Amino acid sequence: MKNRIGVQSYCFRDFPENAEVAKLVSGLGLDAIEVCGVHVDFQKPGSFASALAAYGKSGVGVVSTGVNQVTADLRAMDGLFGFSKAAGASVMSVDFALQNLDGSIACAESYSERYGVNLGVHNHGGRHWLGSVQALDWVFSRTTKRIGLTLDTAWALDAGEDPVAMVERYGERIHAVHLKDFTFTGNGKPEDVIVGKGNLDLRTLKAALDSVGFSGPLIIEYEGDASNPVPALKECVTIIRSVF
Repeated sequence: MKNRIGVQSYCFRDFPENAEVAKLVSGLGLDAIEVCGVHVDFQKPGSFASALAAYGKSGVGVVSTGVNQVTADLRAMDGLFGFSKAAGASVMSVDFALQNLDGSIACAESYSERYGVNLGVHNHGGRHWLGSVQALDWVFSRTTKRIGLTLDTAWALDAGEDPVAMVERYGERIHAVHLKDFTFTGNGKPEDVIVGKGNLDLRTLKAALDSVGFSGPLIIEYEGDASNPVPALKECVTIIRSVF
């Protein structure tokens, strides 16, 4: 199955207007976006329609939101999930705080089912508690398959994990993929690079995703060049399309 390729709105964090972001995404030859809190205040439902109209006018669909922290604060969750419903997004990239974790997971399960949105836990590197497969295994052992993984390939590398092995490990629980790539300095500091030009083996990743029947969105993330991200993102798109 052909995967829909999109981009994370955080790549355009220096461009706060959704209409401008939509035109930039369309100019990349893409028709999908994962929207983050830089561009939509999920606690202001009155702003949802104008944001979605800006993307719709450029033919860009909101396929996911995030990364959003899911908590037991029902009022806040109404906003997060309400935007996903309004957008028609089937995935939300999420994380959980350790505080009141049981309550947050219970809320995640309830809202995921109520709104028909799968939740993909974002494995945000070695400094984040959800960066390791041990932590992810623990969460998944306590949840239904509605709560799975938004596999961030670069942050998997940062945590010393193999993103291909993670695909094989979690299979149908992978709801989305953040295609992101790092190189590492001598002291281990990660640096964003064009996807496929760092430590990520795109062809092996694609083969693994195909083997588990992955059909979710592929979300490009490149956080360098915040004031002028388009040239690098165009390279990312070209390389990713040559593989996927």
